[in-house]
Amino acid sequence: MRISARNQIKGTVVEVKKGATTSHVRVDIGGGQILTSSITNEAVDELGIKAKSAVTVIVKASDMIIGVD
Repeated sequence: MRISARNQIKGTVVEVKKGATTSHVRVDIGGGQILTSSITNEAVDELGIKAKSAVTVIVKASDMIIGVD
């Protein structure tokens, strides 16, 4: 995956909590730190995100975006 964003943090998905339209994805980035991202359920399904998935958290302004290879 190649993108222009510089704020990229690799981690492992700890939990995915699906709501009616949005999921909260909790990502362990090491050192006891967990980041949480709100993304659509559709994105979770399309990217195949689930617990123990390796992901990259991409921070842009006040948003976090998750990318997978």
